[in-house]
Amino acid sequence: MKYEHDRRSRRTNPRPSEEAADAGFTLVELLVVLSIIVLLGGIVAPQVLRYLGSARSDAAATQIQNIESALELFLIDNFRYPTTEEGLAVLSEPNAQLSERWNGPYLQNAAALTDPWGTPYVYRNEDGEVQIMSFGRDGSPGGTGEDRDLSNS
Repeated sequence: MKYEHDRRSRRTNPRPSEEAADAGFTLVELLVVLSIIVLLGGIVAPQVLRYLGSARSDAAATQIQNIESALELFLIDNFRYPTTEEGLAVLSEPNAQLSERWNGPYLQNAAALTDPWGTPYVYRNEDGEVQIMSFGRDGSPGGTGEDRDLSNS
């Protein structure tokens, strides 16, 4: 029995030959492969981040259009737009009853009143001209790219 065990251990643990010793990767080869991976990541990552930024801007533009549609429904039922003081929140309130013709809520989800960056949309009603705005990622007026202002006008 002991003889068989020794034979098996020799088979599973052979002495390393010169071929086996040369079969691994060198440090230089590993560094070259890692540097290629880092280089590719440096090229791809900004493109992915730019795509995600434009997706948020596109989502904000779509949300602004949806809010504008809800405002039109509000106008049809109530013969006016919400005042600046009432704001957009009145569109999602189920019990607002601002007039006898109230048929709301006009937006089912109050979360639709927040832009993709987590900031509430700005609403202004000046003499029946309504404006819905998002100040973009930075949340302040002006900017370019993902920081640009989005509006229905």
